[in-house]
Parts: sequence; structure tokens; C-alpha cells
Amino acid sequence: MKIGILSYYHTSKRAAPEELRLLKEARALGHKARIIRAVQCQLVFDGKNPTVLFEGKAFPKFDVIIPRVTLLRAIELQTALLKQFQLMGVPVINGFRPINRAKNKLNTMQILNHHDLGIPRTIVIRRMREVDWAVKYLGGLPVIIKTPFGTYGSGVVISESKRSLTSSLDAIWGTQDISIILLQEFIKESKGKDIRVFVVGGKVVASMMRAAVRGEFRSNIELGGAGEKVDITPEEETLAIQATEALGLHMGGVDIVRSKSGPLVLEVNGNPGFKKLEEVTGINVAKAIIEYVVTKVSS
Repeated sequence: MKIGILSYYHTSKRAAPEELRLLKEARALGHKARIIRAVQCQLVFDGKNPTVLFEGKAFPKFDVIIPRVTLLRAIELQTALLKQFQLMGVPVINGFRPINRAKNKLNTMQILNHHDLGIPRTIVIRRMREVDWAVKYLGGLPVIIKTPFGTYGSGVVISESKRSLTSSLDAIWGTQDISIILLQEFIKESKGKDIRVFVVGGKVVASMMRAAVRGEFRSNIELGGAGEKVDITPEEETLAIQATEALGLHMGGVDIVRSKSGPLVLEVNGNPGFKKLEEVTGINVAKAIIEYVVTKVSS
């Protein structure tokens, strides 16, 4: 099978670790694989057969494309490339719509809440005068501030006082083109820990507990958080699978926090990293992804 790994990685001269892992495992399983950069692709609309070019020439033929979408801005414009592949009949895993749902934290919360899946209490605000009642509704300070778009912990801030909350919101609204803010309750009993559950094809492949470093509340590995293998409960497993299914993701990283009321989904990542997850668990996540993709496309 010919597998294209579509890279949105910010550094054009090298590939991301996960992209290289997918490339290696695909070739090890006997498939032809290649990393293609989104920035080198052109969309063509001529009123007849819309197509995609690669550096102005015919795009390589692939049986399936695995996108690695590392984007924070203009996401729907950038992922229009995925939509074009799908319109051309090329399987894309994950597809255009699921990736955009997962990239937008507001959309993610809407969908998870609609499906009655556990999430922290969250309020969307647009104006400073809404802050006081929102904080009261969430149970008081501290609260978590989230911008709709962000990854690896960016766009997420904790405010432990009214002054820091006001300052943070002033900074976001004053320096960024963002009008909508998500305020979310802080789960104190989590003690800076969450669980990353990696789901592929409706099955949990691997999980790890992530713990924030001293002085930090975000447990993201990219921010220095430590990871360790963890056994998740049946309830947590079901929640992770249902969360990816609700968003329409074939594969996803579900961040779950353990609360007094049970497991809650913090976020769902449609482009989850798995380098540290493989190191911590010893599980070949890249191989699991390739095997699923090949089976899905072949069926």
C-alpha cells in the first residue's frame, strides 16, 4: 500500500518525531511510505476537475493519507487541503471535519456535552463584566482560562485570584485576535495530574499518567511534565473511546482527569503526539496506527 504522511510541522527542513516513526513502521510492514509537506502543495480549481499539485506538478498517488496537523491559526483554511483530498476520493485518516472539531476546544466541549460525556464545568464568555458570575458558577477561584485554539498546553492558564484573572483576560483580549474565552473549573483533587489515553480504531492502544513539574499545573510532556505507565479503569477506557467516536476521530489522544465525580475529559487531540507514550509504555503506537489505517482502507 502507498501511504502518504502529510506534515504540517513548522520546521521545513526536518520531520517531526511521530512522522518519522510512522514512516519507519509503514516501511517495516512492507508498505511504500513518504512524508509530504502541506506547504509544498497547491490547490487547483479550474471548473472541471479540482486537484492538488505538489510543487506545481502532479501529486504523488497514495492509497491513504495520514495527516499530522500541527496548527493553531486559520485551521479550517489550512486543512482545506485535507477536504480536497477527500473530495477527490483519497482516504484521509483523520479527516477534515473531525480534525477541525478536535482543534476547536469550544466545539469539542459542545460535542462531548451533547453526548453526555463527563467534562469539567465550562462557561464561554466574551466580556469582562461576565467574569464574576462565571467564577461563582464554577465554584470560585482558581479557574482555568482556555482560548479556543491551542496545543501542547498553549492557550491554557490558571488564575488563582481575581487580579490575575483580570490581568490574564486583559492580555488575551488585548494582544490576540480572540473574542471568545472558555473558563473552566479547576479540578483540585487531580493534583496536577491527568491521563493521556491513545485510541486507535475504537480501541485503547496505550495510556500514561502525566504529572506537572513543580510550579506548573499543566501536565503536558512538552512543558516538562513526567509520564508513567498507568492502568486505566473500564470507565475511563469507555469514556476515551466514546470521546473519539463523538468527534468522528479514527485516532485521538484523550486527556482525562480523575475527579470526585468520576473521570472527566479535559481535551481530545486529533493529532496526538506519541513519542513519550511509546517510551513510557513500551508499546509500538506507530505500528498500531499503520496496521489500523491499512485494515480500514482495505476493508
